[in-house]
Amino acid sequence: MAPRKKESYNFPNPIDNNLLVGHSGVLNSFIDAWNKRDEHPIHPVWILSGIRGIGKATLAYRIAKMVQGCIGDFFIIDMERNIDKDGKSKTDGKVISVYTVRNMIEKMQMSSMSGGWRVILIDSVDELNAAASNAMLKMLEEPPAKTIFLLVVHQLSNVLPTVRSRARVEKLNPLSLSELRELCTKFIPDEDIGTPMLRLANGSFGKIANLKKSGGDEIYEELIELLENQRANSADIMGMARKISEYPELYGILLDAIAYFGLSDLYTETTHNISDINRIYLEPEIAIFKIINEIKKSLATCS
Repeated sequence: MAPRKKESYNFPNPIDNNLLVGHSGVLNSFIDAWNKRDEHPIHPVWILSGIRGIGKATLAYRIAKMVQGCIGDFFIIDMERNIDKDGKSKTDGKVISVYTVRNMIEKMQMSSMSGGWRVILIDSVDELNAAASNAMLKMLEEPPAKTIFLLVVHQLSNVLPTVRSRARVEKLNPLSLSELRELCTKFIPDEDIGTPMLRLANGSFGKIANLKKSGGDEIYEELIELLENQRANSADIMGMARKISEYPELYGILLDAIAYFGLSDLYTETTHNISDINRIYLEPEIAIFKIINEIKKSLATCS
């Protein structure tokens, strides 16, 4: 049975989200640099780095909107605006193409005569393919005048060292439990989100949102029950594996289960196995079955 989905949830796109929770230190650092830009040139490239779902893109859009009055143009590179070589929308891919970056560069060059400030927001750098990353690097080697680059980054190691060396890197912390509660009160007012779910989120409200939208919170509870049930058989495990396999965004609950039971020795190998699911497995339920089976074996050994 597929997990339930609640259409009543209304989680805004970062560009439309006016509620920024956390990261005030980074925001204030930018405001200070912006206000003093006539005395000291503002750094043209800002990397906003941190785990998914903590509000990096929301912060980036807040910064862009804050200086909107001085901006001649605002350019966005993300999966929603991804295009192929013919200029057609390509939002169903897994990477942002070089054609998307080149298209933005062409538009930016056309706007260079306006004289106003320009902001280029990339969400996220992790999703740029190799050619797109190199095209972006060429821009950053000699950043255009009065241009600010806001680079959203989920994993700093995915960013080319030559890009990092040209950027001001701001590492954003995961959200605290109180900050997560504030966001839950705003966007999930009719749900009682307890401390266990907040801890499961590991500081990411995006994770809570994804679990709620997909019904993954219920699947996670079922997974824990299955792992704790000593009578569960291979058919039960395969049933759970098939349920999880239908929702790639839920693969991470396997790691959450490992953390829940304190099986740290399994974490690294399972992380690689989950990565392999996305890359090479034609039948993901088989890979997930093996992962769940390994967790159960480890629990049996520990008991």
